[in-house]
Amino acid sequence: MPVSAPARRLSARLAALAVLALTPLPLASAAQAAPGPATAAPDQPGTHIVAVVNGEVISSGDVDNRTRLFALSTGMPMSPAVLDRLKPQITRQLVDERLRMQEVQRRKIVIQDQQIAAAIREVAERNRMSYEALRAKLSSDGVSMRTLIDQVRTQLGWTQVIRDQLAERGVITDADVAAQQRILEQQVGKPEYRVGEIFIPVDDPQNTAEAQRFAETVITELRAGAPFPVVAAQFSQSQSALEGGELGWVQANQLDPSVARLVNAMPIGAISNPVKVPGGFSIVNLQGKREFGRDIGTILTIRQTFLPFTSPLNPQAPTDQQRAALEKARALSASVHSCDQMEQVAQANGSSRPADPGPIRLEAVNPPQFRQMLASLPPDRASQPLVAPDGIAVLIVCSRETRNTATLSKEDIQRQLLGERVELLARQLQRDLRRQANIDMRASGA
Repeated sequence: MPVSAPARRLSARLAALAVLALTPLPLASAAQAAPGPATAAPDQPGTHIVAVVNGEVISSGDVDNRTRLFALSTGMPMSPAVLDRLKPQITRQLVDERLRMQEVQRRKIVIQDQQIAAAIREVAERNRMSYEALRAKLSSDGVSMRTLIDQVRTQLGWTQVIRDQLAERGVITDADVAAQQRILEQQVGKPEYRVGEIFIPVDDPQNTAEAQRFAETVITELRAGAPFPVVAAQFSQSQSALEGGELGWVQANQLDPSVARLVNAMPIGAISNPVKVPGGFSIVNLQGKREFGRDIGTILTIRQTFLPFTSPLNPQAPTDQQRAALEKARALSASVHSCDQMEQVAQANGSSRPADPGPIRLEAVNPPQFRQMLASLPPDRASQPLVAPDGIAVLIVCSRETRNTATLSKEDIQRQLLGERVELLARQLQRDLRRQANIDMRASGA
């Protein structure tokens, strides 16, 4: 797999952030709203310095904004006591992000405003908020727009740092793949786990208790319903945060022994207690179990057109725009007879969802009525309009194939090996940056 894979991982990370229900800034606004990190003392009333990182200030306002963004992203009302418990670890996270951004600047990596806007636009494509609604929502929750933009800027820059640092080590050779294939052949029939992870680092043994308390607070919110991908994207210091904490399907020998023992006993869907692992704590979400090499499933490819509503649907009182969208969707259902035609229709109508959402496993589709429709829809016939509160979709099935989904392709193995190298490099580089830095943590901070 080429070294550009970390960039695609960034895309997945933004997909996880989509749950934040955020939308992009216009290109011109991104430049105005996203200056670089502050280097002077905070000047907002009521703020104070909580840390100085190589001469750059992190203020209590920065910490408050990130804390509120977390509360907003989970969609859960959190008490001031819970938010206060999050702040020490959020402060340490901001320190790490500041170190990452300083490394980006040292290497003279320039993140263009267009890149930031495009990245946030990708978030917006999975949500349906206007810019004005975004500003109002953030403002009502006391969150600065700059908080989101700075976070995206740092992620983009750090991805480029890792890509540059990998260089030739990011090239997975045929010999690497062959060696891994020989190992995997010995694993057929053994348990395999689909795992999500949030990694909380402990950079100093003196901070172990604090990191554990933070992990326990996060777990409480997860078990109360906070979305795991969003929490992982916000707080995990593993590169898997770029994918919402998703590790994918892994065998026991790919996990820390403590985590491997745990997932073997966990029920699917469970959230673990903090697990002590080298370098910190892991919070584990078990998403599935199967036997490696044995998982027969039906894989679909589809194309779709989505016609959004300009306001939420009230089925008893649809608006004129919603009636017009339904009539257009009915016309599409009758006139579209191929996947190429559906792609053209999606483009012509400015569909707010991708025409090709990627492979879909039929057995995982819910609700059952939708699964049955996909299973029986002829390949040359568009579906009837599928009405949701925010719009109407029309789709067509392009292919339907039954295969063993537990086998790994060459590309899968390359991706897996590259991910391991990226993770190892990212953690080592972050440790080096901390060790070499001049960090002044104020008593009111962490």
